[in-house]
Amino acid sequence: MTGSTPENQTAPSPPPVKHVPASVLPAKPPKRNKYAFACAILASMTSILLGYDIGVMSGAMIYIKRDLKCSDLQIGILAGILNIYSLIGSCAAGKTSDWIGRRYTIVLAGAIFFVGAILMGLAPNYAFLMFGRFVAGIGVGYALMIAPVYTAEVSPASSRGFLTSFPEVFINAGIMLGYVSNLAFSNFPLKLGWRLMLGIGAVPSVILALGVLAMPESPRWLVMQGRLGEAKRVLDKTSDSPAEAALRLEDIKHAAGIPADCHDDVVQVSKRNSHGEGVWRELLIRPTPAVRRVMIAALGIHFFQQASGIDAVVLFSPRIFKTAGLKTDHQQLLATVAVGVVKTSFILVATFLLDRIGRRPLLLTSVGGMVLSLAALGTSLTIIDQSEKKVMWAVVVAIATVMTYVATFSIGAGPITWVYSSEIFPLRLRSQGSSMGVVVNRVTSGVISMAFLPLSKGITTGGAFYLFGGIATVAWVFFYTFLPETQGRMLEDMDELFSGFRWRDSKNKPKSNPEKTVSNPEVEIGSNKQRREDTQSS
Repeated sequence: MTGSTPENQTAPSPPPVKHVPASVLPAKPPKRNKYAFACAILASMTSILLGYDIGVMSGAMIYIKRDLKCSDLQIGILAGILNIYSLIGSCAAGKTSDWIGRRYTIVLAGAIFFVGAILMGLAPNYAFLMFGRFVAGIGVGYALMIAPVYTAEVSPASSRGFLTSFPEVFINAGIMLGYVSNLAFSNFPLKLGWRLMLGIGAVPSVILALGVLAMPESPRWLVMQGRLGEAKRVLDKTSDSPAEAALRLEDIKHAAGIPADCHDDVVQVSKRNSHGEGVWRELLIRPTPAVRRVMIAALGIHFFQQASGIDAVVLFSPRIFKTAGLKTDHQQLLATVAVGVVKTSFILVATFLLDRIGRRPLLLTSVGGMVLSLAALGTSLTIIDQSEKKVMWAVVVAIATVMTYVATFSIGAGPITWVYSSEIFPLRLRSQGSSMGVVVNRVTSGVISMAFLPLSKGITTGGAFYLFGGIATVAWVFFYTFLPETQGRMLEDMDELFSGFRWRDSKNKPKSNPEKTVSNPEVEIGSNKQRREDTQSS
């Protein structure tokens, strides 16, 4: 029935797949779309803002504590509070991006962070510094939500995992830049060094604002506004073939409630569809079974990503290395740079594996490695803490397991969280659904960051990592039993994937459906049109 959305329908049984002559099938997989690649890079650069702040704060807090005479509690709050402040941006980003578009929301994120970075760099005292982090946190919240959504919406399905992992790549690049900034400014006068570390974070936001001018708007947002002509032109540039572009446009129109036979450049779309009216009711009050499962999957993966302690390791690496036996600031910061190198290297490897191996195998392998690394790190730090003499092998194990922990996190749990949560929500619910995921992510990160120092004093640093290891074990069980494979699925097909989902199904990779894959666009168009006709006639 025209105008109804997939999340409110029961998907009919697919018709038999028609035989297609081998001559029309592609001889080899399509090459990566360079235009979509460039768009994903530009959009994902917003994630540098968060990464830089996390990385630079790990070293800057050493000098802030000395200069402003802060307590450990104040330092912990300073480090973690940005994540709480980012909730304002994350909550507002969904509605904002539905109203002004994905592209201008990215510009807004960069502008807000620019102001926040300048304020932090000029801070004369702790209260002013906290205000600067409040402003920067709002910008980070916007950036975290919009980058994965835009990238998922502009990417062809054949490389969506690769391209949608870019935000996590740039978070790691930002962390690396923050670590290098710490090392570079560590020898400056005390009152100047940490202010330069924080203030120079304004530079990436300026570059971002200029780069966004070359980006197109999201084709899915354009369709939601009734601007079909513009959407078609963007899809022609970002798809692997003209046939796939036509299929993507047809599916987006169907999800937006626009008749398939409508080919006008501009059409009238109801305010409910174009500006996200009624979305929160569909998400929280009266969700369909499929939407409820999508919500649990998205919020669960965001919660466990942060609850396993990654931001505690990244933010407090110098303190962890100090506990492990590295005494000087230079040694601690140098080891922290090594963490950044390892983390960035493995996230780059992960981007090439997402569309080859799939989400589930990488995620389960990643979390399994995290559990082992956290157990070994907790054991080594406990031995160091309880020994009167320096136990060299335990020091080596502690440093090595910090590296293996960030490596295994970066190969799966890091990028897949953003890829998975940005691709499973139905079109109408995607912005607000992704915002909720970011809210859970940032709240969990903020709580972990602010609680780490008191937790380390209460149950020792080793005990804290044992706790993170236990949480990561629970995460592995959740991922194994609840998250289906989404590799190769069209974004508009996620509702169907989750609608008949049972936990036992997650143990097996879904069988390839000739109608859903994008490797043979010619096959898809015919079968999808037939499915549309069957749905409308019913």
